[in-house]
Amino acid sequence: MADRTGQTSPHWDCLSCEEAASQLDSDPSQGLSAAAASSRLEQSGPNALQEAGRRHPLAMLASQFTDFMILVLIAAAVIAGFIGEPQDTIAIVVIVFLNGIIGFVQEYRAERAMAALRQMASPQARVIRDGQPVTVDAMELVPGDLVELEAGNIVPADLRLTELASLKVDESALTGESQAVDKQLAVLQEADLPLGDRLNLAYKGTIVTYGRARGLVVATGMQTELGKIAALLSGESGKTPLQKRLARFGQHLALVVLAICAIIFVAGWLRGEPPMVMLLTAVSLAVAAIPEALPAVVTISLALGAARMVRQNALIRRLPAVETLGSVTYICSDKTGTLTLNQMQVDCVWAAGETRPVLGGADGAPWRELGMAMVLCNDAAAGADGKLAGDPTETALLEAAQAAGFSKSEWQNTLPRQAELPFDSERARMSTLHRDGEGVLMLVKGAPEGVLSLCVDQLGRAGTLPIDQAALQDEAEQLAAQGLRVLAFALKRLPQLPETLDVDALEAGLTFIGLAGLIDPPRPEAAESVAACKAAGIIPVMITGDHPATARAIASRLGIIEDGGKVLSGSELARLSLKEFETEVESVRVYARINPEQKIKIVQALQDKGEFVAMTGDGVNDAPALKMADIGVAMGKGGTDVAREAAHMTLLDDNFATIVHAVREGRRIFDNIRKFVKYTMTSNSGEIWTIFLAPFLGLPIPLLPIHILWINLVTDGLPGLALAGERAEPKVMQRPPRPPKESIFAHGMWQHILWVGLLMGGVSLLTQAWAIHTGSAHWQSMVFTVLTLSQLGHVLAIRSERESLFTQGVLSNRMLIGAVLLTFALQLAVLYVPWLNPIFRTEPLSVGELAACLALSSVVFFGVEIEKALVRRGWLYNAG
Repeated sequence: MADRTGQTSPHWDCLSCEEAASQLDSDPSQGLSAAAASSRLEQSGPNALQEAGRRHPLAMLASQFTDFMILVLIAAAVIAGFIGEPQDTIAIVVIVFLNGIIGFVQEYRAERAMAALRQMASPQARVIRDGQPVTVDAMELVPGDLVELEAGNIVPADLRLTELASLKVDESALTGESQAVDKQLAVLQEADLPLGDRLNLAYKGTIVTYGRARGLVVATGMQTELGKIAALLSGESGKTPLQKRLARFGQHLALVVLAICAIIFVAGWLRGEPPMVMLLTAVSLAVAAIPEALPAVVTISLALGAARMVRQNALIRRLPAVETLGSVTYICSDKTGTLTLNQMQVDCVWAAGETRPVLGGADGAPWRELGMAMVLCNDAAAGADGKLAGDPTETALLEAAQAAGFSKSEWQNTLPRQAELPFDSERARMSTLHRDGEGVLMLVKGAPEGVLSLCVDQLGRAGTLPIDQAALQDEAEQLAAQGLRVLAFALKRLPQLPETLDVDALEAGLTFIGLAGLIDPPRPEAAESVAACKAAGIIPVMITGDHPATARAIASRLGIIEDGGKVLSGSELARLSLKEFETEVESVRVYARINPEQKIKIVQALQDKGEFVAMTGDGVNDAPALKMADIGVAMGKGGTDVAREAAHMTLLDDNFATIVHAVREGRRIFDNIRKFVKYTMTSNSGEIWTIFLAPFLGLPIPLLPIHILWINLVTDGLPGLALAGERAEPKVMQRPPRPPKESIFAHGMWQHILWVGLLMGGVSLLTQAWAIHTGSAHWQSMVFTVLTLSQLGHVLAIRSERESLFTQGVLSNRMLIGAVLLTFALQLAVLYVPWLNPIFRTEPLSVGELAACLALSSVVFFGVEIEKALVRRGWLYNAG
C-alpha cells in the first residue's frame, strides 16, 4: 500500500488501534476535525475509483469531426476549393463545423446530466467528526476519518477496525470467498497476510452483513485494495440494448446509402455533370443520410429523461432502465412504506356495542374511560420538537386520543402513574397503576385474547354490565379480519397500591372498556396508481411479511386483489417446487409472511413465464432479487447501501406511485426516441429519393452539396431535438407494455419512413419538373425550399403517433414550434438575404413561387395527418 506521495504505508493490520490513530494523526474516539478533513481532502483527492469513459469536453468536440464520411467530405471540399469555387469550400466546412457544435452541445448536456445522476447516486458514509456523528458523501472520506458501519452498509474505504460488535463482512468481491468473515480487533503478528486473513481490516466495496463497527480510514480511492484491482470490477457496457440495435442497423444502412451515393455519382457523371460536383454531392448525401448519430441521440434522450425523472423522485442508476421501463408487465412491491404510509393509525374504536371511526370527545362512559386508557396506559410521549416518540402502536393510540381532546399531561396530573406491569410477549398485555383520589385505578391494554379472559364485566353507558366474552371475542375477530391490529382495554379499581405487584392477582377481575383497531393505512395516491397500472396492462403484486388477513385487507383497499383472490403465504410458497409454483404464479396477487430470499423465487417464476418484472426491496437480503429483476427498485429513505447498489432505480420517496410515474416517463421517452428516429430516417429517405430518382427521370441533379448539408443542419438539428421534449401520448398508460425485443421500427414505422420519404422526394421532383417546364430560373431554389419545408411539416405531423396536431394543440410543444419557426426564418434568410445568395447558390423567389413552395410542401403534412386518421380507425398498422 502506498500513498499519493509514493511513501510506503505501514502494515495496518500489524498496528494496534492507538498506533494506527497515531500514524494517521487522528483520534480513535473523536475522529478528525472538520477543518482537518477538508484540508486532507485537498491533499488526498476524492475517495473514488477512476472512471473509464469520462471524456474531456475538447475530446468530445473533436469526436464530432472524426467520422470517416465527414473527413471525406472536408477533404473533397478542400480539393474542390482549389480547382473551383473557394466559397463553396468555406460554406461546407462552416456548416459541418456548426453541425459538430450542435452535436457537442447535446452530448455535453447528456454527460452533465449523467454526472449529476452519478453524484446523487453516490453512497453516503457515517463518520465521527469533532466527536459528533455526521453523514457525508463517501467521496469526501479522507485517511484518518472515523467511520461507523452497520449491517447493510457497503464499506466506503479501507478501514482499520477500532470497535466492533459481532461484525461479519462479505468480502467475496475482493477475495472470492463466499462465506462472510468474522472480524476482530486483535493485532496480527504476521505481515503480508492474504487479504482474507487480515481480520482487523475492512475493505472498500465489501458488504457488512451483520453487526456494527467503527474504523479508521487508512486508504481511499485508487489507494484502496479495490482501487488496485479496479480493472476487475464488472462495469456496464456503456451502451443500452436500443443503442446496440440502432448501431447495427446504422452500419447496414450505411452500406445501402454508400451504394446509392455511388450510383448517383456514376449516373450524374454519365449525364455530363462535373465529376467534382458529383463527388461532393454524393459524399454530402452520405454524410446527411447515414444515421451515425442515432445511438448518440438515444444516449442524450435517455440521459435527459433520467435527469427529468429525478424531479419525480425516481433516481435512475443504470441508463438501460429508462428504455426498458416501458416493457414492465409486473410490479412486485413491498407493502410497508411503499404501498402504505409506514405509520400506524387508529382506524376505528369499539365500545358499548358501537363502532366509531374516531374516538370523539369525553362524552361519558365508556368513551371517556377508553380515551383515558389510550392516553395513560401508554409509554409514548411528545419530544422537545412536539413530535410523538415511542412504539408506533402506542404513538398511534396517543395521537388518536389527543385528537379527541384527551391531553396526556392533564390526565397525568389528574391520575399520576404510581407503578406499572410492563408488557411481555407471554401475557401479551401491559398494565399501569394510577393514584385516583384515595384509591388506585389500574388500566390494562393488550391483545384481545390476553385481556378478555380476565374480564368479569364490561363498561356500558350506564355503568357496568354482565360480560359476553364470546360476543366480544367475535367482535375482535371481525375487526382483525379487516386487516386491523386489535387491542383491548380494561380497568380495575383498587383501594390502595399493593405492597407487592403480583401480576396474576392484579390482572384478574377486570372490567372491559373497549377495542381499538389499528392499521398502517395505504398511501392516499396508492389506489389511483394501482388502477393506472392495471389500465396500462401492468399487474401490481403486493409482497409483505405481515399476516395474510392484514395483507388481504390492504390489497383489497388498493384494488390489487378482488374478492376471493388468492393470497399465498411464505410457508405455502416454500412447499411448492419452482415448476409447481410457475403453474399458479400468474394468478397470485398477494404474498404474505414472505422472507426476502423467497422474492428470488417469485422473480424467477415470473420471468420463466415470459414476464418483465420490476421488484422493490430495501434490505441486504433483497439485493439478489433486485439484481435478478428486470427493473430492481431500491428505497432511497429506508433502504440499505447494498440494495441501492444492486438496483436499477432508487425511489427517493419510497412511494409506489413513483414507480408508476417512472413507467409512464419511460414510455414517453421511448416514444420520443421513436419519433426522432422516424423523423430523421424519413428526412434522410426523402433526400435520397430526391437525388437518386432525378437522373432516371431525365432531370438534372436537384440539389447542390451545400443545400444537402444545410437541410441536414437546420432540420435534423433543432426541430429533431425538440421532439425529445414532447409530452406523453394521451393514452400512454392505457396500452399494453412493449415487448422487450420488439423492434423500434414496429407498428408501421418502417412503412412510414418508406412511403413518406417517397412522397417527400416525389413532391420535390414534381416541383423541379413543374418549375423547369414553366421556364423558372429558380427551380433549384424551389426544390431546396420545398424539401426543407416538407421536413418541417413532417415534424409537426409526427408529434403524436395517433392524435391530430389540431387535437394536440399547435402550441403544446413551444420548444418545437420555436425550432420550426427559427428554421423557417433561416430558410427565408438563405433565399432573401443578398449576401447569402452566392454562398448557398440561391435566388430570391417571387411571391407566387414562395406560395407554390408552401402549398407543395404542405402535402407531406396532410398526408401524414391522413395516415394518423386511418390509424385511429384501426385501418392501418394495427398500432396500440
